[in-house]
Amino acid sequence: MGRDVCCRAPTGSGKTLAFGLPLVSRTVKAKPKRPTSLILTPTRELAEQIRGVLQTLADSAGLGVLSVYGGTPYRGQLRRLDRGVEILVACPGRLIDLLDRGALRLDDVGIVVLDEADRMADMGFMEPVCSILDKCRHDRQTILFSATLDDDVAEIVDSYQNNPLRVGIGPEEVSMDSMQHFFWKINSRGKADLAAYITEKCGRSIIFCRTRAGVNRLGDEMSEIGSSFTTLHGGMNQKQRDRSMEKFSAGRARVLIATDVASRGIDVDDVSCVIHFDPPENGKAYKHRSGRTARAGSTGTVVSLVLRSQNRQYRRIQGEVGIRSRFVEPEVEALEGREFVLASPGKDKFQGKSKGPRNNNKRGRRSRKSSQYKSSNHGPGHRNGRRKGKGKRNTRSRGRLKKADSRA
Repeated sequence: MGRDVCCRAPTGSGKTLAFGLPLVSRTVKAKPKRPTSLILTPTRELAEQIRGVLQTLADSAGLGVLSVYGGTPYRGQLRRLDRGVEILVACPGRLIDLLDRGALRLDDVGIVVLDEADRMADMGFMEPVCSILDKCRHDRQTILFSATLDDDVAEIVDSYQNNPLRVGIGPEEVSMDSMQHFFWKINSRGKADLAAYITEKCGRSIIFCRTRAGVNRLGDEMSEIGSSFTTLHGGMNQKQRDRSMEKFSAGRARVLIATDVASRGIDVDDVSCVIHFDPPENGKAYKHRSGRTARAGSTGTVVSLVLRSQNRQYRRIQGEVGIRSRFVEPEVEALEGREFVLASPGKDKFQGKSKGPRNNNKRGRRSRKSSQYKSSNHGPGHRNGRRKGKGKRNTRSRGRLKKADSRA
């Protein structure tokens, strides 16, 4: 009926259809450069995911849907806005840019949806979000979804919603009870071998690194081991990010190696394991990373690889999250095994007689490499993944990495 809604709901709870169906039914036709419904999201992946869900619904109602976000050319977005589009799915930064260019106006926007509002607050988007809301119709309907309703999110509710209907879905915080939590003492050498071995035991997995450089570095090591993986971080262009997500979602890669850009708003089914290769920033980040597994009533495994210097940090995180777990030596055999079968690659011009042997060689190489951790972990001269007889690992040129500490 057009009433404001404030909904606390975790990622993966069906929010997109919950707001998408009524939004499509209530959205009116738009004039050029004047959308009538607006959906704000914190990340490009989430914007594209929402657009994909709404596209079929909007097409059947004769409405246009456009997603706008950074890292993509302006030309196509400007052309669509000139023709007129009813439903605009946008990241705050790109939308502000387009407004500054005079590419559109928001005077006709009668419905605004703020999805993952707490994530936008974490990313420092609250000021641009408020600026955007001020440019929309004053009698609009404002719908807010957030995993938590504290701090900056509460200010948005108080300042921009009028006596909202309050709805709570699921627990107030990401539940840790449906996950098995392991904190394994390791040293820096052998981490990649151990991570690869864990993913082969647990199946579809996400490995979180702190920086873009860390993702690329681990990707290089996983490639040497022969693991099936893809990477995701903020330094990739949109086509690269889309390709990585599609590969992981379609089951053509066992592992996604990512920065925290993938810890919120990415809906991939059947992720059985999350590995904290680098420690999360705090307990909240630990919850959202770990929340990629054990979704929709399933169970999951969460493994933190803890260097000696990180003991205090992980103890603090355990206290913030409300779990108590000892730091122990790695024991992969204790993990719940999950079967995962790689999906066949899509048809393309390179698919042919050489594809089969190459894949078979890769599987054999992966089997040999990943078994090194298991065998060497019990032999003399090895501790925490250090392989006997190995000298210092050769370093490879990483000139393509602009900055070793660059973040997502």
